[in-house]
Amino acid sequence: MSAIIKAEHLSFAYQGDEDTPPVQALKDVSFEIEEGSFVAILGHNGCGKSTLAKLLCMIYTPDEGRLYINGRDMTADDVEEKDIYDARRRVGMVFQNPDNQLVATIVEEDVAFGCENLGIPSEKIRKRVDEALDTVGMRKYARHATHRLSGGQKQRIAIAGVIAMRRKCIIFDESTAMLDPGGRKEVMDTICRLNREEGITVIHITHYMNEATMADRVLVMNEGTVIMDGTPAEVFSRCGELWEAGLDVPQTTELLWKMREAGYDVRLDIFDPEECAKEIAKAIAEKR
Repeated sequence: MSAIIKAEHLSFAYQGDEDTPPVQALKDVSFEIEEGSFVAILGHNGCGKSTLAKLLCMIYTPDEGRLYINGRDMTADDVEEKDIYDARRRVGMVFQNPDNQLVATIVEEDVAFGCENLGIPSEKIRKRVDEALDTVGMRKYARHATHRLSGGQKQRIAIAGVIAMRRKCIIFDESTAMLDPGGRKEVMDTICRLNREEGITVIHITHYMNEATMADRVLVMNEGTVIMDGTPAEVFSRCGELWEAGLDVPQTTELLWKMREAGYDVRLDIFDPEECAKEIAKAIAEKR
Protein backbone atom coordinates (compact mmCIF):
# COMPACT_ATOMS: atom_id res chain seq x y z
CA MET A 1 0.00 0.00 0.00
CA SER A 2 1.08 3.57 -0.62
CA ALA A 3 1.65 6.13 2.13
CA ILE A 4 -1.18 8.63 2.56
CA ILE A 5 1.02 10.64 4.95
CA LYS A 6 4.80 10.83 5.05
CA ALA A 7 6.77 12.97 7.50
CA GLU A 8 10.49 13.57 7.07
CA HIS A 9 12.46 15.22 9.88
CA LEU A 10 9.61 17.50 10.99
CA SER A 11 10.38 20.13 13.62
CA PHE A 12 8.14 22.80 15.08
CA ALA A 13 8.47 25.40 17.83
CA TYR A 14 5.90 27.70 19.40
CA GLN A 15 7.34 31.18 19.15
CA GLY A 16 7.70 33.10 22.39
CA ASP A 17 7.74 36.82 23.00
CA GLU A 18 10.16 39.23 24.58
CA ASP A 19 9.61 37.61 27.98
CA THR A 20 9.45 33.94 27.01
CA PRO A 21 11.72 31.86 24.76
CA PRO A 22 10.36 29.62 21.96
CA VAL A 23 9.08 26.20 23.04
CA GLN A 24 10.32 23.31 20.91
CA ALA A 25 7.31 21.02 20.46
CA LEU A 26 8.61 18.61 17.79
CA LYS A 27 12.17 17.60 16.92
CA ASP A 28 13.20 15.60 13.85
CA VAL A 29 10.04 13.47 13.58
CA SER A 30 9.87 10.96 10.70
CA PHE A 31 7.32 8.24 9.87
CA GLU A 32 4.92 7.02 7.19
CA ILE A 33 1.22 6.22 7.50
CA GLU A 34 -0.01 3.66 5.00
CA GLU A 35 -3.40 4.15 3.42
CA GLY A 36 -6.06 2.07 5.21
CA SER A 37 -3.98 1.51 8.35
CA PHE A 38 -4.93 2.15 11.99
CA VAL A 39 -2.15 3.90 13.91
CA ALA A 40 -2.27 4.91 17.58
CA ILE A 41 -0.04 7.68 18.92
CA LEU A 42 0.81 7.62 22.64
CA GLY A 43 2.63 10.03 24.89
CA HIS A 44 2.20 12.02 28.08
CA ASN A 45 0.80 15.55 28.09
CA GLY A 46 3.12 18.02 26.39
CA CYS A 47 5.03 15.43 24.37
CA GLY A 48 3.94 16.92 21.01
CA LYS A 49 1.05 14.62 19.99
CA SER A 50 -1.54 17.35 19.36
CA THR A 51 1.03 19.60 17.70
CA LEU A 52 1.83 16.78 15.32
CA ALA A 53 -1.87 16.31 14.57
CA LYS A 54 -2.22 19.99 13.68
CA LEU A 55 0.78 19.73 11.36
CA LEU A 56 -0.73 16.70 9.60
CA CYS A 57 -3.97 18.65 9.11
CA MET A 58 -1.97 21.67 7.94
CA ILE A 59 -3.32 23.89 10.68
CA TYR A 60 0.35 24.54 11.46
CA THR A 61 3.33 24.65 9.08
CA PRO A 62 6.55 22.86 10.12
CA ASP A 63 9.65 24.96 10.77
CA GLU A 64 11.83 22.25 9.23
CA GLY A 65 11.36 19.01 7.35
CA ARG A 66 9.00 17.70 4.68
CA LEU A 67 5.35 16.68 4.88
CA TYR A 68 3.77 14.66 2.07
CA ILE A 69 -0.01 14.16 1.79
CA ASN A 70 -1.00 11.54 -0.79
CA GLY A 71 2.43 11.93 -2.40
CA ARG A 72 2.34 15.74 -2.69
CA ASP A 73 5.04 17.67 -0.84
CA MET A 74 3.01 20.19 1.15
CA THR A 75 6.18 21.98 2.27
CA ALA A 76 7.51 22.59 -1.27
CA ASP A 77 7.96 26.14 -2.53
CA ASP A 78 5.54 25.58 -5.41
CA VAL A 79 2.58 24.48 -3.25
CA GLU A 80 -0.55 26.40 -4.20
CA GLU A 81 -3.75 27.11 -2.29
CA LYS A 82 -5.48 24.42 -4.37
CA ASP A 83 -2.96 21.81 -3.20
CA ILE A 84 -3.59 22.69 0.44
CA TYR A 85 -7.35 22.63 -0.13
CA ASP A 86 -7.14 19.19 -1.77
CA ALA A 87 -4.99 17.83 1.06
CA ARG A 88 -7.37 19.14 3.72
CA ARG A 89 -10.20 17.37 1.93
CA ARG A 90 -8.30 14.10 2.41
CA VAL A 91 -7.34 14.51 6.06
CA GLY A 92 -9.89 15.46 8.73
CA MET A 93 -9.76 15.73 12.50
CA VAL A 94 -12.09 14.96 15.39
CA PHE A 95 -11.13 16.87 18.53
CA GLN A 96 -11.34 16.12 22.23
CA ASN A 97 -14.46 18.01 23.29
CA PRO A 98 -17.56 17.10 21.23
CA ASP A 99 -19.41 20.21 22.43
CA ASN A 100 -16.82 22.40 20.70
CA GLN A 101 -17.39 20.71 17.34
CA LEU A 102 -21.18 20.78 16.97
CA VAL A 103 -22.40 23.91 15.19
CA ALA A 104 -26.10 23.17 14.53
CA THR A 105 -29.01 22.45 16.83
CA ILE A 106 -30.30 19.45 14.82
CA VAL A 107 -28.17 16.34 14.20
CA GLU A 108 -28.59 16.04 10.41
CA GLU A 109 -27.98 19.78 9.96
CA ASP A 110 -24.74 19.51 11.89
CA VAL A 111 -23.53 16.58 9.77
CA ALA A 112 -24.42 18.52 6.60
CA PHE A 113 -22.58 21.68 7.67
CA GLY A 114 -19.13 20.76 6.31
CA CYS A 115 -20.55 19.56 3.00
CA GLU A 116 -22.45 22.82 2.58
CA ASN A 117 -19.23 24.76 3.09
CA LEU A 118 -17.61 22.66 0.36
CA GLY A 119 -20.35 23.72 -2.04
CA ILE A 120 -21.67 20.19 -2.60
CA PRO A 121 -25.12 20.07 -4.28
CA SER A 122 -28.00 19.61 -1.85
CA GLU A 123 -29.18 16.26 -3.27
CA LYS A 124 -25.67 14.83 -2.79
CA ILE A 125 -25.49 16.25 0.72
CA ARG A 126 -28.73 14.45 1.65
CA LYS A 127 -27.25 11.15 0.49
CA ARG A 128 -23.93 11.75 2.23
CA VAL A 129 -25.58 12.72 5.52
CA ASP A 130 -27.76 9.60 5.53
CA GLU A 131 -24.80 7.36 4.71
CA ALA A 132 -22.59 9.00 7.36
CA LEU A 133 -25.27 8.64 10.05
CA ASP A 134 -25.73 4.99 9.07
CA THR A 135 -21.98 4.43 9.36
CA VAL A 136 -21.85 5.71 12.95
CA GLY A 137 -25.16 4.11 13.90
CA MET A 138 -27.00 7.40 14.48
CA ARG A 139 -29.55 7.51 11.62
CA LYS A 140 -32.52 7.29 13.98
CA TYR A 141 -31.29 10.45 15.73
CA ALA A 142 -31.23 12.54 12.53
CA ARG A 143 -33.94 14.96 13.72
CA HIS A 144 -32.85 15.01 17.37
CA ALA A 145 -31.52 18.12 19.10
CA THR A 146 -27.73 17.90 19.43
CA HIS A 147 -27.73 19.27 23.00
CA ARG A 148 -29.85 16.32 24.16
CA LEU A 149 -27.31 13.70 23.07
CA SER A 150 -24.87 11.92 25.37
CA GLY A 151 -21.14 12.64 25.11
CA GLY A 152 -20.51 9.48 23.10
CA GLN A 153 -23.39 10.24 20.76
CA LYS A 154 -22.14 13.81 20.21
CA GLN A 155 -18.69 12.50 19.33
CA ARG A 156 -20.22 10.05 16.86
CA ILE A 157 -22.08 12.96 15.22
CA ALA A 158 -18.78 14.86 14.97
CA ILE A 159 -17.27 11.79 13.29
CA ALA A 160 -20.24 11.59 10.91
CA GLY A 161 -19.61 15.18 9.84
CA VAL A 162 -16.04 14.27 8.87
CA ILE A 163 -17.20 11.10 7.08
CA ALA A 164 -19.79 13.07 5.07
CA MET A 165 -16.98 15.20 3.66
CA ARG A 166 -15.38 11.99 2.32
CA ARG A 167 -12.15 12.22 4.29
CA LYS A 168 -9.75 9.38 3.43
CA CYS A 169 -7.84 9.83 6.70
CA ILE A 170 -9.28 10.86 10.07
CA ILE A 171 -7.16 11.99 13.00
CA PHE A 172 -8.80 11.50 16.39
CA ASP A 173 -7.09 13.87 18.83
CA GLU A 174 -7.91 12.52 22.32
CA SER A 175 -11.48 12.08 21.05
CA THR A 176 -12.45 9.75 23.91
CA ALA A 177 -10.76 11.68 26.73
CA MET A 178 -13.88 13.51 27.96
CA LEU A 179 -16.25 10.54 27.69
CA ASP A 180 -17.44 8.01 30.24
CA PRO A 181 -16.60 4.31 29.68
CA GLY A 182 -19.83 3.73 27.73
CA GLY A 183 -19.17 6.70 25.48
CA ARG A 184 -15.57 5.62 24.91
CA LYS A 185 -16.73 2.17 23.83
CA GLU A 186 -19.27 3.70 21.40
CA VAL A 187 -16.61 5.86 19.79
CA MET A 188 -13.95 3.13 19.67
CA ASP A 189 -16.41 0.70 18.09
CA THR A 190 -17.13 3.37 15.46
CA ILE A 191 -13.42 4.06 14.85
CA CYS A 192 -12.65 0.36 14.40
CA ARG A 193 -15.60 -0.10 12.05
CA LEU A 194 -14.54 2.89 9.93
CA ASN A 195 -11.09 1.40 9.54
CA ARG A 196 -11.98 -2.27 9.07
CA GLU A 197 -15.13 -1.91 6.98
CA GLU A 198 -14.81 1.47 5.24
CA GLY A 199 -11.04 1.40 4.69
CA ILE A 200 -10.55 4.85 6.24
CA THR A 201 -7.04 5.55 7.51
CA VAL A 202 -7.18 6.19 11.26
CA ILE A 203 -4.66 8.06 13.40
CA HIS A 204 -5.82 7.79 17.00
CA ILE A 205 -4.09 9.97 19.58
CA THR A 206 -4.90 8.66 23.04
CA HIS A 207 -3.64 8.14 26.56
CA TYR A 208 -5.77 5.03 27.07
CA MET A 209 -3.47 2.05 26.60
CA ASN A 210 -6.30 -0.41 25.94
CA GLU A 211 -7.45 1.73 23.00
CA ALA A 212 -3.96 1.62 21.51
CA THR A 213 -4.00 -2.20 21.57
CA MET A 214 -6.78 -2.08 18.93
CA ALA A 215 -4.46 -0.43 16.40
CA ASP A 216 -2.25 -2.11 13.81
CA ARG A 217 0.69 0.04 14.85
CA VAL A 218 1.70 2.24 17.77
CA LEU A 219 3.95 5.31 17.78
CA VAL A 220 5.20 6.48 21.18
CA MET A 221 6.28 10.10 21.60
CA ASN A 222 8.39 11.69 24.31
CA GLU A 223 9.75 15.22 24.47
CA GLY A 224 8.83 15.98 20.87
CA THR A 225 10.33 12.88 19.27
CA VAL A 226 9.16 9.39 18.31
CA ILE A 227 10.87 6.93 20.65
CA MET A 228 9.04 3.70 19.66
CA ASP A 229 7.31 2.47 16.53
CA GLY A 230 5.88 -1.02 16.16
CA THR A 231 2.91 -3.31 16.61
CA PRO A 232 1.07 -3.13 19.96
CA ALA A 233 2.74 -6.39 20.99
CA GLU A 234 6.21 -5.06 20.15
CA VAL A 235 5.70 -1.71 21.88
CA PHE A 236 3.95 -2.88 25.05
CA SER A 237 6.49 -5.64 25.64
CA ARG A 238 8.96 -2.82 26.42
CA CYS A 239 7.34 -2.05 29.76
CA GLY A 240 10.43 -0.63 31.44
CA GLU A 241 11.03 1.95 28.70
CA LEU A 242 7.38 2.98 28.69
CA TRP A 243 7.36 3.47 32.45
CA GLU A 244 10.56 5.53 32.19
CA ALA A 245 8.77 7.75 29.67
CA GLY A 246 5.96 8.32 32.19
CA LEU A 247 3.46 6.07 30.43
CA ASP A 248 1.34 3.16 31.57
CA VAL A 249 0.90 -0.20 29.86
CA PRO A 250 -2.32 -2.23 29.48
CA GLN A 251 -3.35 -3.90 32.74
CA THR A 252 -2.95 -7.36 31.25
CA THR A 253 0.60 -6.51 30.14
CA GLU A 254 1.53 -5.18 33.58
CA LEU A 255 0.18 -8.32 35.28
CA LEU A 256 2.02 -10.61 32.88
CA TRP A 257 5.20 -8.57 33.31
CA LYS A 258 4.99 -9.05 37.10
CA MET A 259 4.38 -12.76 36.57
CA ARG A 260 7.50 -12.96 34.43
CA GLU A 261 9.50 -11.02 37.04
CA ALA A 262 8.36 -13.65 39.56
CA GLY A 263 9.82 -16.38 37.39
CA TYR A 264 6.84 -17.53 35.37
CA ASP A 265 7.22 -18.16 31.65
CA VAL A 266 4.41 -16.04 30.19
CA ARG A 267 3.90 -14.05 27.00
CA LEU A 268 3.56 -10.26 27.19
CA ASP A 269 1.58 -9.78 23.96
CA ILE A 270 -1.83 -10.68 25.37
CA PHE A 271 -4.38 -7.88 25.81
CA ASP A 272 -7.65 -9.78 26.24
CA PRO A 273 -8.44 -10.39 29.97
CA GLU A 274 -9.73 -13.92 29.39
CA GLU A 275 -6.69 -14.89 27.34
CA CYS A 276 -4.50 -13.32 30.03
CA ALA A 277 -6.18 -15.46 32.71
CA LYS A 278 -5.64 -18.60 30.63
CA GLU A 279 -1.95 -17.72 30.12
CA ILE A 280 -1.44 -17.23 33.85
CA ALA A 281 -3.26 -20.46 34.73
CA LYS A 282 -1.14 -22.33 32.20
CA ALA A 283 2.12 -20.87 33.54
CA ILE A 284 1.21 -21.71 37.14
CA ALA A 285 0.26 -25.30 36.19
CA GLU A 286 3.52 -25.80 34.30
CA LYS A 287 5.58 -24.61 37.28
CA ARG A 288 4.00 -27.00 39.77
